[in-house]
Amino acid sequence: MKSIKPNKQRKDLYNAPLHIRRKRMSSHLEENLLLKYDTRAMPVIKGDTVKVMRGSFRGHEDKVAKVDVKKNFIEIEGITMAKADGNKIAKPIHPSNVLITKLNLTDKWRRKKLEKGLTEEAKKELEKEAAQQIKEAEEEQRRLEEELAAKEAEKAEETEEETIKEEPSEEEKPVKKETKPKAKPAEEKPKTAKKTPTKKTTPKKEPAKKSVPKKTTKKTTAKKTTKSVKKEEEK
Repeated sequence: MKSIKPNKQRKDLYNAPLHIRRKRMSSHLEENLLLKYDTRAMPVIKGDTVKVMRGSFRGHEDKVAKVDVKKNFIEIEGITMAKADGNKIAKPIHPSNVLITKLNLTDKWRRKKLEKGLTEEAKKELEKEAAQQIKEAEEEQRRLEEELAAKEAEKAEETEEETIKEEPSEEEKPVKKETKPKAKPAEEKPKTAKKTPTKKTTPKKEPAKKSVPKKTTKKTTAKKTTKSVKKEEEK
């Protein structure tokens, strides 16, 4: 930025792309590191050990917990501030207010940048220190995983104990009375339709028919007479 006007400088700072803002988040190295690596400042990364040089936490030395490139601040372990509701949060600090006392060498890109212009002995020392830091980081990660697993196991045991307490023991369980099996209801007979009482109807008396004398024909009389004659002759 060539302009000396503050408004233009601020505009360039807040409108800069992330890869440029990342380079601007640099802090000075401690004197022994400056002589060892022949560099004055380095961009701060997570895992660097820094010392606060200004502000209310001046003199505090600990590891960097977070680097926010977008908001242009870093968070250091052990530095917190209280909110109005009583909760504590990490206090943001600008990288220009800290001094790097120990570099995090687990990043291979950073090691390549530091190795430029160093002697062979210095490069070997740097690689040795980087290997040691990588080993320590792996052990710490393993330890954290074990702690998490132990916490999960404790929670599981607590939940099991709670479930056991909630369940009543055999003595506490109420004794159920033996109930006789209910008799099956008898099969209901099909209901027959009720016969509606019918009125007895008396047959009407028909008027007596007058007996008419049968008319005897001449043939029948003649036959009778002949038969009677024969019987008398036989006698």
